[in-house]
Amino acid sequence: MKTLDQILQESNPDILENFLDLKSKSTESPEEVLIKSNLLNDDSLLNVLSEYYEVPIIREIRDEDIDYQLVKELPISFTRKFRILPLTKTNGVLKVAFAPPIDLYAMDEISSLFACNIETHLTHNHIVYDSINRVYEQGKEMDEDIDDDSIGITESEIQEPKDLLDTDDEAPIIRFVNSLLFQAVKEKASDIHLECFEKEVAVRFRKDGMLHNVTTVPKKLQSSVISRVKIMAELDISERRKPQDGRIRVKVAGRDVDVRISTVPTTWGESVVMRLLDRSSVLLSLEDLGLEGEKLRTFDFLIRRPHGIVLVTGPTGSGKTTSLYASLERINSPDKKIITIEDPVEYQIQGINQIQVNNKVNLSFANGLRSVLRQDPDVILVGEIRDRETADISIHASLTGHLVFSTLHTNDSASAITRLIDMDIEPFLVASSMLAIVAQRLVRVLCKSCREKYEPTEEELKRLGIGKESLNDGILYRSKGCPTCLDTGFSGRLAIFEILIIDDDIRNLTLNTTDSSTIKRKAVENGLITLRMDGASKVIEGLTSVDEVLRVTEEESIEMESIH
Repeated sequence: MKTLDQILQESNPDILENFLDLKSKSTESPEEVLIKSNLLNDDSLLNVLSEYYEVPIIREIRDEDIDYQLVKELPISFTRKFRILPLTKTNGVLKVAFAPPIDLYAMDEISSLFACNIETHLTHNHIVYDSINRVYEQGKEMDEDIDDDSIGITESEIQEPKDLLDTDDEAPIIRFVNSLLFQAVKEKASDIHLECFEKEVAVRFRKDGMLHNVTTVPKKLQSSVISRVKIMAELDISERRKPQDGRIRVKVAGRDVDVRISTVPTTWGESVVMRLLDRSSVLLSLEDLGLEGEKLRTFDFLIRRPHGIVLVTGPTGSGKTTSLYASLERINSPDKKIITIEDPVEYQIQGINQIQVNNKVNLSFANGLRSVLRQDPDVILVGEIRDRETADISIHASLTGHLVFSTLHTNDSASAITRLIDMDIEPFLVASSMLAIVAQRLVRVLCKSCREKYEPTEEELKRLGIGKESLNDGILYRSKGCPTCLDTGFSGRLAIFEILIIDDDIRNLTLNTTDSSTIKRKAVENGLITLRMDGASKVIEGLTSVDEVLRVTEEESIEMESIH
């Protein structure tokens, strides 16, 4: 039997050194180290582990591949805990699918329970979970468990919440609300909207940044459904005249999910929005986000600088926080003290000190930042620069030897400079502290199941700013919609980036308090790849569509016209 080191040496020698380094620092098994390292993509990881375990791979589990009578013998908690699912039993041999790492105890338990030999097959983690959910969803209703939101560790925070699929509750309203949560998590929606109108309550999911109608609720059930959501979040169900905010923590199909709830009074009743944050999801890498080639090397150089400020700009929902988390994860190591101050803390990162803004005890970004500087940090993440005080402390922190990451709401990279100066920050401080400003947007990725080739028109290419000679075989891609992508034509999102390096030319313009258009013009002359240019490259690669890039870079076309 080959070792993982030998298999990687033969199949992926470029990651072997990193793997050996991680393995030497860990007490976990080699396969667990490899799985958690994110050094390989899902398919490559599966191929390596298949050779290591010496078992075949299953890349798809269909309903007809599963014997439901076998599954009934196992509780859902067991199958999800060990990421294993029995499929069929033939001639005294039970075929099972499992996701790595393998658990010999679970295999022995199943072998003993079914009194037969086992034929193991390796598959992706998400395939096992999706199959388990499909099977156990039959006749299984859902419930939730609420976590306490108070400061400090409480008993309810120590205990794990029950899974919504593990309990039976006959109350129809409870079943309906829980089914909404289950469906939203299953479809990877980021928000659930409950909107009250004159004759009905509309339910919509936000998926890949776009809202989609899901169902409607009869008007007579409006107060019951909204009260149920408010009870889950421990809000005041008798108060319907003012906005309220709360949160709950639930487990849905094995996934630990934080749900932030906001209610506001409207003409026909309270509007409710539930923001879903999957705590069990794996943090994306910079490569996963869409950074590649020279841009990736530039960004990697910036986040490893000893001091200075790196700002990420863009509107709400453009992936700024995700990019910063990916940056911290990339540079996180035992020799660095990294502290964040956020509102809210969206994902927990091992080895990083994360602080939650709490205005009730006067813990604002500015006050928290002052305290953080006394904690001897190497790297600081400030969730958002909202005012002059926070900007001022962040800049002085960067000038005293700290690397500072933060976000700012501006349309492009150059506008961030003028925004800081508008906050009454001295131009010389901005010029001397800033390393780079990154503007980003999220574009939807074309669904691979229904993506098709087509020949673009001259008008499309002109609007995108590219010539026909730059296309691969003169074609682009678009999608028409299919059941896989819920007829949207898209599945998932990636980011497009504009990285403005603060060089001597930009620094001089900043010192002279030049307007953002002039700064942008000079940056383009110096080789800046704008958001639209980066989007165009993603279109040429077949990752997204022309319309999608034009949609998210609408402001840039106006800005560039003014520049030219």
